[in-house]
Amino acid sequence: MIKTYKVMLLPNNKQKTKLKECAGVARWAYNWALATEQENYNNGGKFLNDGELRKRLTELKKQEKYAWLKDYSNNITKQAIKDACLAYKNFFEGRA
Repeated sequence: MIKTYKVMLLPNNKQKTKLKECAGVARWAYNWALATEQENYNNGGKFLNDGELRKRLTELKKQEKYAWLKDYSNNITKQAIKDACLAYKNFFEGRA
């Protein structure tokens, strides 16, 4: 038997802002991963796995333009990239 509990979060304004920022970072990382996959595919490349995309994102974070990504947990971008790779893979396998 598995017990579950429902919990209602009541974040204050500062926490709401942080949650929205984290969601924005995840959305940006997901879209970046899809765009990178599409560009690679259009150039005749093979499917990039999430490890390769995370390496590229790490290099991207070193650029001043993307330094703002360092302010957020790596887990946010890591999960977004994993989700994007899974969606891309499912699309080409006809499960989308």
